[in-house]
Amino acid sequence: MGLGKLYNCDGQFLAGVDYKFYGESAQSWWGEFTLTEYQRLRDGDGYVIELEDGRKGKCFLKKKVNRAVYGLSPLFCYTFRGNERLE
Repeated sequence: MGLGKLYNCDGQFLAGVDYKFYGESAQSWWGEFTLTEYQRLRDGDGYVIELEDGRKGKCFLKKKVNRAVYGLSPLFCYTFRGNERLE
């Protein structure tokens, strides 16, 4: 897993992420992540993910699994997908 950062569309830092990057093609890229701290995010676009190697890209999020553990704050797993080139 890599360590990255998640920002809103205005460039404001939201949270750190532990991510798995699954693939990249000419038209899209995708993966999944878990937040490193409790944070509520809405599904949809308007997010920018920064990968461990410094590349950034706009992405669409979708909540995948509720990984809530009794007695701990819930950490959600999200899938991310981008249609623009990572830079």
